Amino acid sequence: MAEYPRVETLDLLGQLIAFDTISSRSNLHLIDHVASRLAALGIEHRLLPSPQGDKANLWAMIGPDVPGGVVLSGHSDVVPVEGQSWDRDPFTLYRDGERLFGRGTADMKGFLACAVALLEQQRDAPLARPVHLAISYDEEVGCLGAPALIDWVAARAAPAAIFVGEPTEMQIVNAHKSVTVARTRIAGVEAHSSMAHRGASAVGLAGQVIAGLKAIEDELGESFSDSRFLPERTTISVNRVGGGTAFNILAGQAWFEWDVRGIPGADGDTVLERLDAARQRLVDPVARVHPGVGMTTEIIANVPPLAPEPGGTAEALARRLLGGGGEEAGTVPYGTEAGQFQRAGMSTVVIGPGSMAQGHQANEFVTLAQIASCEAFLARLIEALKDPSGV
Repeated sequence: MAEYPRVETLDLLGQLIAFDTISSRSNLHLIDHVASRLAALGIEHRLLPSPQGDKANLWAMIGPDVPGGVVLSGHSDVVPVEGQSWDRDPFTLYRDGERLFGRGTADMKGFLACAVALLEQQRDAPLARPVHLAISYDEEVGCLGAPALIDWVAARAAPAAIFVGEPTEMQIVNAHKSVTVARTRIAGVEAHSSMAHRGASAVGLAGQVIAGLKAIEDELGESFSDSRFLPERTTISVNRVGGGTAFNILAGQAWFEWDVRGIPGADGDTVLERLDAARQRLVDPVARVHPGVGMTTEIIANVPPLAPEPGGTAEALARRLLGGGGEEAGTVPYGTEAGQFQRAGMSTVVIGPGSMAQGHQANEFVTLAQIASCEAFLARLIEALKDPSGV
């Protein structure tokens, strides 16, 4: 019987934590490190560079090149540490009792360490179905890297199940909210504020549109709810606003940044459709009087929700690997690439070590017990993939 957590996994976690992969920076040092391990083991893999070339996704396949198998998906980037009060260097793993501290220990280099540390064991097992390793960039800023990686997986393989290793305390999560991040710009017509009839204030129009977003949130809240989420409705948050030149000049421009956290059935696409109707009602009439007035919305990120799959392969397999317990699958309020995999037609759940209660916080940590539980789960997955009649 193997003993977990393994020293190799903890050593690898320390190496991954040491790579400063804050989303605004390159992740290539981490990706190259994992790729070197894959190359040393003779495992097929491919790097998929970002359009700018400063980042990359990584895909690897262990086992036979046949349909089925499981994708282990995780992201390489972490959130910033600036402004947080850490007791020690956040990019140096340290242990205090049963806790392992460092940026990314929970979200989500702990899962990556478990998956990568077991590569040799996976390679040497007589697998009947493959394990795919998928590591993406820029998840923390809108799952920006995952779509290209998912396209590659869809074209290259036909996996039966996707496990996204975000921190869920090794409990199955089969639903999460969507995430839409947008920037709306309003063009006005400048005029001296004493002659307001000659212009149109972009800031004033922005205020009306922001109020319109609040009305959309209220309308959706009355029509759609899901008690498994907290809050149990779709939320719209306007979090940054700017514009104008001076207090006595009608604003020629304004902007605001906002996001949607949408429950399945009332996601960001629904909000964007209703926002367009609000534009026609609030902005277009002013534009007919003052040419030059207008409104545009730039979508920065648009991550679909993850919805429960009746009879889904991924949930059934995860439940079997956990021992077949009858505990109901849970939900999380944050978004992941799981919704993107599901939209591409792949059965997906979220399951990984650690808790998001520690993610993004100062002194982020994961427990040794959670790492051990993840290792044991993945070891049981390897055994399951030896069975030709399995996934």
